[in-house]
Amino acid sequence: MAGIIEGPLSKWTNVVKGWQYRWFVLDDNAGLFSYYTSKEKMTRGVRRGCIRLKGAIVGIDDEDDTTFTVTVDMKVFHLQAKDAEEREKWIRGLEDTILRHAQLQRRLDPNHPTPTMQDFDKKLTETDSYLQILIDQVKALEVRIEQGNDDQEKMRLCSIRDRANEMLESIKHTIVLLQIAKNTTHPVNGVQVAAPISFFQSSPSETLKITNNQQPAKINLTNEVVSVIASMEEVPVQTGIELGAECVERRGGNVECTDSVRQPPVISLEQPPVFYNQRPLALEIPETSYSSSEDEDFFDASENMGQSPTLPTPSAKTSDELETSPRNQSSDTIDYDALYEDSDEDDLGSMESHGSVVTHLLSQVKLGMDLTKVVLPTFILERRSLLEMYADFFAHPDIFVGIADFTEPRDRIVQVVRWFLSAFHAGRRSEVAKKPYNPIIGETFRCWWDVSKDKTPTETLVSDGPVPWCDVNQLTFVAEQVSHHPPVSAFYAEHYGKRISFCAHIWTKSKFLGLSIGVHHIGQGCVSLLDYDEEYIITFPNAYGRSILTVPWVELGGSVSITCAKTGYGATVEFLTKPFYGGKKNRVTAEILQPDRKPFVAISGEWNGAMIAKWADGKTEEFVNVNAMSIVQKRVRPVAEQEEFESRRLWREVTLGLKFNDIDLATKSKSSLEHRQREEARIRKEANEKWETKLFSLVGDNWIYDKPLVKRLTASGAQN
Repeated sequence: MAGIIEGPLSKWTNVVKGWQYRWFVLDDNAGLFSYYTSKEKMTRGVRRGCIRLKGAIVGIDDEDDTTFTVTVDMKVFHLQAKDAEEREKWIRGLEDTILRHAQLQRRLDPNHPTPTMQDFDKKLTETDSYLQILIDQVKALEVRIEQGNDDQEKMRLCSIRDRANEMLESIKHTIVLLQIAKNTTHPVNGVQVAAPISFFQSSPSETLKITNNQQPAKINLTNEVVSVIASMEEVPVQTGIELGAECVERRGGNVECTDSVRQPPVISLEQPPVFYNQRPLALEIPETSYSSSEDEDFFDASENMGQSPTLPTPSAKTSDELETSPRNQSSDTIDYDALYEDSDEDDLGSMESHGSVVTHLLSQVKLGMDLTKVVLPTFILERRSLLEMYADFFAHPDIFVGIADFTEPRDRIVQVVRWFLSAFHAGRRSEVAKKPYNPIIGETFRCWWDVSKDKTPTETLVSDGPVPWCDVNQLTFVAEQVSHHPPVSAFYAEHYGKRISFCAHIWTKSKFLGLSIGVHHIGQGCVSLLDYDEEYIITFPNAYGRSILTVPWVELGGSVSITCAKTGYGATVEFLTKPFYGGKKNRVTAEILQPDRKPFVAISGEWNGAMIAKWADGKTEEFVNVNAMSIVQKRVRPVAEQEEFESRRLWREVTLGLKFNDIDLATKSKSSLEHRQREEARIRKEANEKWETKLFSLVGDNWIYDKPLVKRLTASGAQN
């Protein structure tokens, strides 16, 4: 037997309580015999007791063909089945599990060290490292194909590339399956993880499907392939960025995981126990067998027996949380603004605790797949919209508006780089990765900052600006979700008094990379200095969600450029991903360039910490240290005063549910918003209507704010 058997049994409690119905689950892989007060409690992970089967002995009563005992850890558990046939199936399953774990124990050779999970992780990391090298070599092969002039040689190289790509896909799937298998069969921190049914329940031929009638890729290389790939070392390859399947063109059959999830059969008292390969909920493995028979609140395991298992919530509510649950409060008494101002996010903890949800999610995706169409579990969401997160680029508004204070172009480019390098740390509220809400089309967000150098109040309001109730000495910000497919966000900030503005758009393109998720930020931003008629064009780094099967964390990676066409000054910035062996997280390097493209200062450090500048004259100094600077809190209009499609008002019920750990409320509210968006899109399509943006317009390839500061000043005659 390899899987799970579950069903109802009666368990002897004591003389007073007698026999009590319980829902039992026999996990062959873990060697556990767990029981619950009901099937519904099993799906929620509320375990009543647990019997460790290592070294256990199963006994039977010759005079009663329905009862049997399990003796282990100096405890005797008395159990009763419905009839002799059912008892026989339980006993056979128990004895098979006990025997299997005893054989595993005897199989260990004391003369040789047993491989550990650290050894497995090391080998897996090595495989991922070699895979990255191969990806880079295939990309270099693409360059040779594009630059080649010999058609016959091109055909030969294309054939090699196609075979290499097929091999890459197979290796990537293997890495993912190994990682999931590890988390399934070897618990981390005492937590047993659910197995993804679509991976383990089917045979390999059922699990991996080859489209376009292609045969599965064979993982072997001919001498010709090896020789060509080896010659790739002559070709310079950009490193430092993790490349996924999206970086190479696929021309063979695409390997994809099946997304079908087989539901376990409904087991009633009239049915015998049934084997199936889905684990219930991830539960802690106890050090010894235990029983909760001394508790008084007993329930009948036959209650709600006909109901299908429900998806487990990530964590149970405490009594205090239940008392303050939003379901028990009037909407008039809820302070929605406080929910958003409270920046403390609950840590996700290890994703093993959400195993059944995460593995179900993974069963929906394939390597290189665009994740914009995948519904993510609500519990991994951060309590704010992506539009609001973009406002964190201005968490240090003094640095941004200070760009306009410098009279020399060399000093201005240095300040632009200083602001840019300090603009990313505030967007991450905790070490654990969480995802902000995906904005719906037409959603907007407005906020502003009081710049410290301009605390003197003024009655001069910028009524035609992005935030019409702000004055000339405040930095204002507005954002809009201008497109849904692809998902594009546009945002604009300005300081009227300093005559400086920033306009940007970002298309977030997410890809599933196997052991991580890559988010490519496609787009650019433009810093405009009106007094100097200068524009600084800026691109954005990519983001990666690492360790998605354990404790997820975020890092930035990729090359960024900053250029000014008028002055010729510029900068290159490299966000470095963590190396496979050793190294630090969140590393960044930068060079600021003169008009002749020679660097006059080099910067290195961590984008969420201190960065050091080394000048051309040999002087070294701290360039910027974000840990030593206070984040200036943005100001937002109260939710009650916001328009219907402003972010905080739009997502208030989702935020409320997440804050009080009411995942049902959060999920229902989120689904309602997404459903409304789909319905509105359907209606527009049927009416052949095009979506009209509110604040931004597409000009060429860029989304531009309709009323930028320079246009308003020119119209009013105030522009120099």
